[in-house]
Amino acid sequence: MLLRFFERAALCLLVLAPGWAASAPSAGGPANRATYLAEFAQLARVDWPANRTLTVVCFGHSVPAGYFKTPEVRSLEAYPHLLRMRLAEKYPHAVINVIVSAVGGENAQTGAARFERDVLPLRPDVVLVDYALNDRRLELERARRAWVSILEQAKARGIRVLLLTPTAATNENLEDPASPLNQHAEQIRELARLHGVGLVDSLARFKAHVAQGGAWTDLLSQVNHPNRRGHELVADALAEWFP
Repeated sequence: MLLRFFERAALCLLVLAPGWAASAPSAGGPANRATYLAEFAQLARVDWPANRTLTVVCFGHSVPAGYFKTPEVRSLEAYPHLLRMRLAEKYPHAVINVIVSAVGGENAQTGAARFERDVLPLRPDVVLVDYALNDRRLELERARRAWVSILEQAKARGIRVLLLTPTAATNENLEDPASPLNQHAEQIRELARLHGVGLVDSLARFKAHVAQGGAWTDLLSQVNHPNRRGHELVADALAEWFP
């Protein structure tokens, strides 16, 4: 009976806590996809009235904002909304807010400058970071500093972070490892390893589609924005992190 009391007390602490800094993974490798958001999943399975609202913030540029062929915006076909639909299927008793904090044309440097003002007050449980398409206008080191700033602010508050490599853009040679998009994607993979956070390798998913006989145009609405099918690939990759 005493054991049940402590089990219930621990569950209440999970429900009330906005984050879980104490259980954050140590650096030295990317997060384990099977366990990184296990506590989110546990909270998402707590029934009313003991549950609480869970918050996922999609932070970035025009792609999470839902721009298709500029200036047309199709937010209901973009991966934040598609992810919300997948989470509703996985956790049918959960109240989950998927909030988009994204600005078309923005890069990680300007994003990092507004992270404290625009994202932290939302008290997110999980933050997705997607800036690499526009970070090509920054040299790698400036982009790295901005991504590290976002990571450090989030991790200091116990927020889980998923870093996204870019979706494809056909205005550069994606077969060249030295192309800007590939270099920024590799830097994001390295940051996930160094900081022990989640990695969603969107670019690898797009490349796999082409390697299997598909075309870039299958996934793109314009040279640098995915279409519904491209967003579905990203949403599928994101959903795999939610056990």
